[in-house]
Amino acid sequence: QVHLVESGGGLVQAGDSLRLSCAASGRTFHNYAMGWFRQAPGKEREFVAAINWNTVSYYEPSVKGRFTISRDNAKNMVYLQMNSLKPEDTAVYYCAARASSTYVPTSGYVYWGQGTQVTVPS
Repeated sequence: QVHLVESGGGLVQAGDSLRLSCAASGRTFHNYAMGWFRQAPGKEREFVAAINWNTVSYYEPSVKGRFTISRDNAKNMVYLQMNSLKPEDTAVYYCAARASSTYVPTSGYVYWGQGTQVTVPS
C-alpha cells in the first residue's frame, strides 16, 4: 500500500509560481513512477507530468517549459514546480504512483492522493 498526501496549493495571480509537494509512504518509493494530474470543474482528469525511477520526466505540452517535476527519494517526496501560472491551470492537482515502466508512464496509476487546489483568477 502506498499513501500519498499533496500540499502547497493556493490562490495566486497569473504569472506567479507555486510549488506542490507530495509525501509518499513506503520503503520502495524509489521504484515507483510518480505523476501529477489535474481536474478542473466540469472536466475530465488530465495528465500533467510524470517522473520515472531514473528521473526521466515527461510533460503535457501545455505545461512544458513552465512546470518541472522532481523527486527526492531520500525524503520520499515528489514536487511540481509551477512557474508562469495561467488561469487555465486552475484545477485540483493530484499526486499519483505506479510501478515504473521502461518509458515514463502517463496512465495506469494505481495510488492517488487527496488533491490540492490551485486557483489562478483571470
